[in-house]
Amino acid sequence: MKVYAEMNTPLRTIMTPGPVEVDPRVLRAMSNPILGQFDPAFTQMMNDTMEMLRELFQTKNQWAFPVDGTSRSGIEAVLTSVLEPGDKVLIPIYGRFGHLLTEIAERNEAEVHIIECKWGEVFDQQVIIDEMKRVKPKVLAIVHGETSTGCMQPIDEIGPACREQDVLCIVDAVASIGGTDLKVDEWQLDAVIGGTQKNLSVPSGMAPITYNDRIEKLISVRKKVERGVATEHDQVHVQHPIRSNYFDLTQLQDYWGPRRLNHHTEATSMIYALREGLRILLQEGLQERFARHRYHEKALMEGLKAMGLDLFNDVAWKLPMVTCINIPLGIDGESVRKMMLDQFGIEIASSFGPLQGKIWRIGTMGYSCRKENILFVLSALEAVLIRHGARIQIGKGLQAALDVYESATFEKKGRSY
Repeated sequence: MKVYAEMNTPLRTIMTPGPVEVDPRVLRAMSNPILGQFDPAFTQMMNDTMEMLRELFQTKNQWAFPVDGTSRSGIEAVLTSVLEPGDKVLIPIYGRFGHLLTEIAERNEAEVHIIECKWGEVFDQQVIIDEMKRVKPKVLAIVHGETSTGCMQPIDEIGPACREQDVLCIVDAVASIGGTDLKVDEWQLDAVIGGTQKNLSVPSGMAPITYNDRIEKLISVRKKVERGVATEHDQVHVQHPIRSNYFDLTQLQDYWGPRRLNHHTEATSMIYALREGLRILLQEGLQERFARHRYHEKALMEGLKAMGLDLFNDVAWKLPMVTCINIPLGIDGESVRKMMLDQFGIEIASSFGPLQGKIWRIGTMGYSCRKENILFVLSALEAVLIRHGARIQIGKGLQAALDVYESATFEKKGRSY
């Protein structure tokens, strides 16, 4: 019989746009004993998680809870619950994940209308608003932070325009939530989907979502409680029920709400992780956390530019937590990534589609967004580029980053970042 060795996970410095390093306090929380899913101690944790998610999303929505599954499970749950065959959906695409929204909408037999711009650019909000007037969709589905390009689509005017036109505004904020401002209520966003494995510094495996009463009213008419748990007061014969059982938001409401109607078995350790990650985030403060991401972003960008590298997303619409670098001419980008991992234990990312092999992406998200990580990735990248024969300004990158750090120290509650 084959004998398998005990796991011995290598230590890595993860500087990708997700997943990122998990806060050690989150890992400790995950080691707590398992509780039953209806144990009062556990349901209180569920309530705490919902309350903290409302603060994260900056909303007063009743519904703010995680869907068990990776980030796209939340996207699929919202779109599958909202869309019926033939519904018009408008999707602006400026990177990989607009195509994902399209894929999910098409699988739900929606009538999908898309507009596209070049990867690395974003839309003028008025262009999207004008296209909504032309298409008259039921839903606008849009990505807020696009990790494939390191760009962030402004949406503060789009939400109010959707409300004026009676369009539901559904936002993929997987890459942005917890790292930069996203005001669900103020921007009049109807549903927003986040992720745990990026700025929240929690392992992948949950998708926090929130949605308002406009969404709830729409999905309530399609509510079908599964027969094995339904009471005489529940609808079990519905003309057009939500197609997915697992991703049925109406049933998840009953599970997360006071009724506690059994749906699936909750991912206990992941609730521990998410609750602790949210506690840490709110203890730091939303605005302080956003400022920390911008602070380390500046040090990284100044270091890369001083090294002589050309930034792909050095633009007004840059996503603060993702910095993209044009791979120098004649340099094998994958060879550089491999050497950084093999020799330094640092992981950075490549990209997808038209940008594959053309840019590197460095994520500065959540717990990975620390001074020592910024200085480490700059020093390692310089060393590896020298070994690859790249023409760079040797020694300049670290000095430029140190100039940023020595010019002003970002401090929060006695901790220096």
